[in-house]
Amino acid sequence: MDSLTARLAVALAIGLLVGLERGWRERDAPDRSRTAGIRTFGISGLLGGVFAALAQALTANSVLVAGFLAFAGIFAWYKAREASHDEDFSVTTVVAGLAVFALGALSVAGDFRVAAAGGAALAALLASREVLHGLLQRLTWLELRSALILAVMTAVVLPLLPDRTLDPWGGFNPREIWLLTVLMASISFAGYVAVRVLGNARGLIVSALAGAVVSSTAVTLSLARTANAASSPLPFAGAASLAAMVSILRVCLVVLALAPSVAAFIAAPALAAALAFAACSAIALAIHGQKPENAATTRNPFELAPLLIFALLFAFASTASAVSASQFQEQGLLASSAIAGAFDVDASVLSALRLVKHSISIETVGHAVLAALMANAVGRLSLAVFAGPVRFWLPLAGMTLAAAAAGYSAMQLL
Repeated sequence: MDSLTARLAVALAIGLLVGLERGWRERDAPDRSRTAGIRTFGISGLLGGVFAALAQALTANSVLVAGFLAFAGIFAWYKAREASHDEDFSVTTVVAGLAVFALGALSVAGDFRVAAAGGAALAALLASREVLHGLLQRLTWLELRSALILAVMTAVVLPLLPDRTLDPWGGFNPREIWLLTVLMASISFAGYVAVRVLGNARGLIVSALAGAVVSSTAVTLSLARTANAASSPLPFAGAASLAAMVSILRVCLVVLALAPSVAAFIAAPALAAALAFAACSAIALAIHGQKPENAATTRNPFELAPLLIFALLFAFASTASAVSASQFQEQGLLASSAIAGAFDVDASVLSALRLVKHSISIETVGHAVLAALMANAVGRLSLAVFAGPVRFWLPLAGMTLAAAAAGYSAMQLL
């Protein structure tokens, strides 16, 4: 099979795929009462491929343009007659027909793999009408506004920020700071969606586990804000405890991969603290499970003001940590790790692990990692006090103390 034949086959397959969806949707309509079905769409895709092949053979792009305009005019005219008869104002079939012709032409004149992917996406989009319309009906203005703000933060603001440190100590990087802010907003929005889709109990667990892989601090802040509108904040504290457990395990895996000797030093206290967080989370969620699940409340998935405050605090902490490490060298390692760990435990741990290659003892680096974990727990708790109700942060404070006691006891025993 030569290349042109294969590409024309792809063009025909694109039309048949889209026509299958269109024909199935109108399968109960009387014969010859519809403008286009599976055969017409299949021919439309093949026709686009044929015009593209003719344009290439004649080295005249005007052939393809003329073919597309003629096809669009004929297809739209027949669809207008059908719409007038049925009093239908939908233009979806016309747009789908034009897309099939264009994708058929692309499969011959361009990358046939992109054309095939586009055809599959087009068919899937057409088949998702009920799902998409149902989502639009359930979508609130707060949710739409939050999604638009998140899109602007990610696609407009983030690329404009410089990706370099602006201070002489190497601590203030605008893009890194804003990236963490975007991640926090994304986690908040994802957690909101999970709770709405899965329900309060399951949604909390899923959003806490998934979000903590990126940032347990962001998860805790999001849960604290959500708890303000909840009649029972205890399960949100349990979810925050679960996120803290995931954060510790993630740090342990990073240390194990980069510095196994340091991982052996921190393993006992870190795992003991993680186990304590897990036990506290299980108790809190079990207590909540004995009560009726509360109905979901309408709230703003995230607000811009707290995010901006968090970005400013993180910028200050990053700069202060860099200054401390620069001025006091090894003596300032614990202090700088604690300062940076309060907002970004990953950055603090990685900066400490790099010092293993500079003759810093394993015990010193291990203590710096543990200090970063402890400071991160204190930082999460501080944000919980700032953003959440007393019934949220007080149980979380007890869980944090239990984890700290378990970790300290394990370190003393060994």
